[in-house]
Amino acid sequence: MMAKKSNAGGAGKIHLKWVRSAICSPVKHKLVVKGLGFTRLNQVIERPDTAAIRGMVAKVPHLVEIVQQ
Repeated sequence: MMAKKSNAGGAGKIHLKWVRSAICSPVKHKLVVKGLGFTRLNQVIERPDTAAIRGMVAKVPHLVEIVQQ
């Protein structure tokens, strides 16, 4: 029997909000916003609280913010 894989350190969810347009941002920043799953401005999404998601948010802190819920 295999053991279930646990999420080390990030068992919860994180709520993200897209707060600023990416129109004048570099292409890499636009791709990060799209990769997070945003489709429109002021949208709030829920993602797993993992190091990968935290790293993506850290790349675009001027466009995305973490919402406390």
